[in-house]
Amino acid sequence: MAKKTILVVSFGTSFQETREKTIDALEKAVAAKYPDWDVRRAFTSKMIIKKLKERDGLFIDYIDEAFQRLVDDGVKEIIVMPTHVMNGIEFDDVARITGQFADKFDSVKITKPLLTAEEDYDAVIEAMNGAYLKRIFKDASNGKAVVFMGHGTVHYANACYCELQMKLFSLGYEHVYVTTVEGFPEVEDTMRLMSGHKYSKVYLAPFMLVAGDHAVNDMAGDDDDTLKSKFIAAGCEVECLIEGLGEHKEFQDLFLKHLSDAMEN
Repeated sequence: MAKKTILVVSFGTSFQETREKTIDALEKAVAAKYPDWDVRRAFTSKMIIKKLKERDGLFIDYIDEAFQRLVDDGVKEIIVMPTHVMNGIEFDDVARITGQFADKFDSVKITKPLLTAEEDYDAVIEAMNGAYLKRIFKDASNGKAVVFMGHGTVHYANACYCELQMKLFSLGYEHVYVTTVEGFPEVEDTMRLMSGHKYSKVYLAPFMLVAGDHAVNDMAGDDDDTLKSKFIAAGCEVECLIEGLGEHKEFQDLFLKHLSDAMEN
């Protein structure tokens, strides 16, 4: 049994295809870069864990279950790698449970979420440019806009979406917007921000690790209250990119950079 383990902790998704393209792909990238380490998985959504168990017979540990398994297996050195976008509720749970088990190991480290320090915003925007913006604006930006849909939260970490929006504008990405499903800005806020431009086509993409339920239903669904329907009602042509951030090497590399930083510190 390996004595060194990287525990990759994700919110999770019940959508198999996006899970394979994102969470699985990221875990494989971690394993490829650190072949001397055992790589394990945990999810922070108990609802998704329950659904996968009942529907697919797929058993995935919650965070404390994963830690107890590590203790039982005699693991001595562990790095916890959350794949969350922000230091919100889910990350708080990861950090809290990590602290509860910390004295069971010789060494415990935890990596930072995608948007944590000031420099992370610049790195994320560079990744957005490489993974999405160069492709979308390759011909011209006239009449085009991109709206990234984050999850949003009641946690104060929701402010990261506003900082990301301001960073985008300050770096000259004037046709790139950030909105949320369950936080601020809501889509109506974002549409008001966009109202000074006459956009003929809007691209929608989830600003989430996976392109799961929120991307398929809240963003790209056909109900009247989805992002797609609201932009169509506003007179725009809409193209939905059902792609999780984790599908793109640019974002995988950011998580790997946070992992290497934790290993070195």
